[in-house]
Amino acid sequence: MKMYILVRDDVPLGFAMVAVAHASLAAYLKFRDAPETAQWLDGPFFKAVCKANAREFENAKAVEDHVVLTESALDGREVAIAFKPREEWPKMFKFLRLYKDA
Repeated sequence: MKMYILVRDDVPLGFAMVAVAHASLAAYLKFRDAPETAQWLDGPFFKAVCKANAREFENAKAVEDHVVLTESALDGREVAIAFKPREEWPKMFKFLRLYKDA
């Protein structure tokens, strides 16, 4: 089981860090009653945090069971998207870049 969190690649690092924290909590709160979430919490509860360009971010919004996060300090811009934990992921997720500071 894994939860994916995507952060737009044009979001400054400080805002990205806050967005990831908020995204993790928002996804848990939205999907806490789902059996997949209970299974994920039983462990190990993996998360993958990835950078997404504008096109990847928009395409990801077509995948069901997600929550989109905005940042008020960036004029309400969409900055991250978090998905309900699951075993199987659409192929596009294999091509996303893991978030690294460099």
